[in-house]
Amino acid sequence: MRNAVVIFTKVPCAGTAKTRLTTERGGILSQEEAKEFYQACLLDVLESCLKADCCDLYICYDAAGDGAYLKQLVETVAPAGRVRELFRDQGESFDKGMQYAVDCILKNGSPERLADAVVILGGDMPTLQPQTLRTAFQRLEQLARQDSALVISADQECGFNIIGYTHGTPFRFDEVFYNRLGVTALDMIAIRAVEQEIPVALLETVPDVDLVPDFAHLLTLLKTMQLAHRHDSSMQLPHRTINVLAELGYEAAAFPAAG
Repeated sequence: MRNAVVIFTKVPCAGTAKTRLTTERGGILSQEEAKEFYQACLLDVLESCLKADCCDLYICYDAAGDGAYLKQLVETVAPAGRVRELFRDQGESFDKGMQYAVDCILKNGSPERLADAVVILGGDMPTLQPQTLRTAFQRLEQLARQDSALVISADQECGFNIIGYTHGTPFRFDEVFYNRLGVTALDMIAIRAVEQEIPVALLETVPDVDLVPDFAHLLTLLKTMQLAHRHDSSMQLPHRTINVLAELGYEAAAFPAAG
């Protein structure tokens, strides 16, 4: 089975990267800090995908993003030819953007498709482990004996941060993120899977970072990962993210309840 991963991302840029972490949106980072943080996350995610060594790599970036700048960033991590293509998103919403990225790879299951299975993930999950991707494709291959299969990793907020499926899977992203019923994204995936009788495998949760509580969680998680790495060298540490956070000097804190 030919496998592909698409990293679905914005090009790191001050004022557009991780804005919900910035002081302008009630967060704690300056716009430049948010850009540097996200850039480190994205490159750490890319490195984990490369080390998984089980798939072709593609990057789909925002329509307004600076593709030349992104290409330069990617080349600092990926040897020539390791990322098959960087292509610009042409979707008008998150739903349509995700579908566009999948369609570019699977091409509606036609013989001209670029892969037999695709996994999409974001650039804001720096603790992603190569083994998680290997497991995703192993589970897809096992389940796809029934012609269709889907894998998913839940996030912290009723959504998902990794999703993948085979070329024969009758799944589309229409109204997954934006629907008039108020159904959460993760619930909508489950509803579609039941309706279409799609076999589903659940992956481990890999936290993403959108809000300040996510940022605090990452700070504590990275400390624990560094401790565990002393006894498990197979663990992939997100060194760029760790270094940027050390430079920023933030610490997570839990204050005792009043009274």
